Amino acid sequence: MKNVAIITGGDSKEFDISLKSAETVYKNIDREKYNPFLILIKNNKWEIKVDNKLHEIDSSLRTKVNGTELNFKDVFMVLHGPPAENGELQKSLEKNKIKYTCCDSKTSKLTFDKFRCNQLLFTKDYFIANSILISKDDVISIQDIKTNFNLPLIIKPNQAGSSNGISLVKNYEEIPDAIKLASVHDNEIIIEEYIKGTEVSCGIFKIKDQINLLPITEIVSENDFFDYDAKYNNKSEEITPARITNTETKLIHQTTEKIYKELGLKGICRIDFIIKNGKPFVIEINTIPGLSEKSIIPKQLKVAGYNLKEVFSICLEN
Repeated sequence: MKNVAIITGGDSKEFDISLKSAETVYKNIDREKYNPFLILIKNNKWEIKVDNKLHEIDSSLRTKVNGTELNFKDVFMVLHGPPAENGELQKSLEKNKIKYTCCDSKTSKLTFDKFRCNQLLFTKDYFIANSILISKDDVISIQDIKTNFNLPLIIKPNQAGSSNGISLVKNYEEIPDAIKLASVHDNEIIIEEYIKGTEVSCGIFKIKDQINLLPITEIVSENDFFDYDAKYNNKSEEITPARITNTETKLIHQTTEKIYKELGLKGICRIDFIIKNGKPFVIEINTIPGLSEKSIIPKQLKVAGYNLKEVFSICLEN
């Protein structure tokens, strides 16, 4: 039976979400094939949970606990935000020849950088919201923003997950506070046109070499947009399958598959869109999407007829 390290934690505001995702994987992993262990990373400290006690382990994933040698060559990655979604952790695993269930370091670094990833997608003729990137220390001319953007507009951190630090700005006086909020999460901030339409999310993964597209979820938020509160505090309705036309469904599936292939994505990914006038605007790519009970991917898998045990085995076999 293979030892599997379920890596979770991290240094971002998504720490608690990562733990919930890890619980789902730990609970549903196939115990006839795999012997799972939770490994928690926080502030560069690595710890393994054995018999409900935490023990130190280094990045080579080798340690001795109660006189027993433990080592891992397979990782199920459920760490949202840095250091996994930005690719830093994968570099360490690659160096130690350890296999893992998510995108590689290069792809992860690109997709976590929302602005540069979307600019690349724009050059490949995908629909992307008009946006600019600023530093939190830049002196911003409100007049320049007025020239380039109509209200409302979105201000958000460039590299942050779970919709942390996002503001929907409805008048220009709100811009400084919105930038300040975004800068809590990242030094780079995106100012972006607000795309009003139907928000949807599409999961995708491979079974061996066969790409599998999941049913699309429509997101209806009680708030102005799908922010952290809407995601995790029951302030949104997530409808699977989405109430969109067959043409729109086909278009979202085709676009999701095309991006998955062109960017070399791996494992379970989720791509978020807003459909406006029949056009699928790419919002962001999630390379390590949430797997908690409230998360979108487990709901899509259920509607598609998969059980989590078989999907988690597929991820590890891939």
